[in-house]
Amino acid sequence: MNSSSSRLPLLALAVAAFAIGTTEFVIMGLLPEVATDLKVSIPSAGMLVSGYALGVAVGAPLLAALTATMERKHALLLLMGLFILGNALCAIAPNYDILMVARVVAAFCHGSFFGIGAVVAAHLVPANQRARAIALMFAGLTLANVLGVPFGTFLGQWAGWRSTFWAVTGLGVIAALGVVRFVPSLPDLKAPDMRRELRVLREPQALIALGMTVLGFGGVFTVFTYIAPILQEQSHVSPHWTGAVLILFGIGTTIGNMLGGRLADWKLMPSLMGILVVLTALLVAFAWTMHSTIASIVTVFLWGIAAFATIAPLQSRVVHVAGDAPNLASTLNIAAFNLGNAGGAWLGGAVLAAGYSMPAVSLTGAAVTVAGLLATMASIALERRRPMTSVTEGA
Repeated sequence: MNSSSSRLPLLALAVAAFAIGTTEFVIMGLLPEVATDLKVSIPSAGMLVSGYALGVAVGAPLLAALTATMERKHALLLLMGLFILGNALCAIAPNYDILMVARVVAAFCHGSFFGIGAVVAAHLVPANQRARAIALMFAGLTLANVLGVPFGTFLGQWAGWRSTFWAVTGLGVIAALGVVRFVPSLPDLKAPDMRRELRVLREPQALIALGMTVLGFGGVFTVFTYIAPILQEQSHVSPHWTGAVLILFGIGTTIGNMLGGRLADWKLMPSLMGILVVLTALLVAFAWTMHSTIASIVTVFLWGIAAFATIAPLQSRVVHVAGDAPNLASTLNIAAFNLGNAGGAWLGGAVLAAGYSMPAVSLTGAAVTVAGLLATMASIALERRRPMTSVTEGA
């Protein structure tokens, strides 16, 4: 399939990614409304975020196994059906317990959809455009931070938090129709052999690639989880303008996502190393620039670019080292992103609980990113000693 004919299928996948990204993150902007309506505390409402992350981690390998024998388009449609069901249940949940279950149901599709979607996106274009195709699909996720979350939060505050989940349900229906209409059946993309898929996890390069994702992206959420109090307490940004700065961060993530795709198609591993070096430098700099309003805003924008420039290279690397068994590895890498998110958030909280300041959190995030950089260097060194027959990119 040429690049022009692949545009609409990739757009359909991006719309689905936009819907999934919106439902994952919008709950953070609606915690007070949910807590008040369901008569629970803010910390309890916050567990809805953790519940979703747990659903991603558990659902990724489980749904990968359950959809292993399905044609890839049919698997994507099944996953979108699960997403629609989960969000509709969120919208009608009469109490906190059912809402938690509904969030987990919606999350189950997350890892498998992005895992399978990345393989499909890479299959729709020539080999030298695969990272850009993956980046285009993930652009929906980054746009969710720029558009979906702010507008979903506004809608929930104006018309009730349930209206946001009804809107996301509608987005899921639109995305599913897009997949039906534009994503082709791919009979030459064989259903994965789960025994072969599981064997790839014994490969050191596949395990290192998953570790690169956990660590390389984990440093981002070590700091980003606490970005609102950092901006308000350290940078003296008013609560009213905090949202605007986060939208600016979201714009940076969109730029970074597309930039990362192009760099990965050029030279994957050298580009990934360079991106992680820049990301580390920005996190170190943020420990000082967070004390200045203007400097912190500029740093947050550049940080968004560097942070999400890692996504396409990290996902492409996992698909690449998995060779002819990419489905489970690709799906597990989405779980690895979420593990990095959860682990980073816990680590940043632990630093604060130990009595350290916000700059220490930023330096901790930089240290985690350095660990990701070291894992990347280890992967390159191993590859030079034991070249993979399928390697096509320069290292």
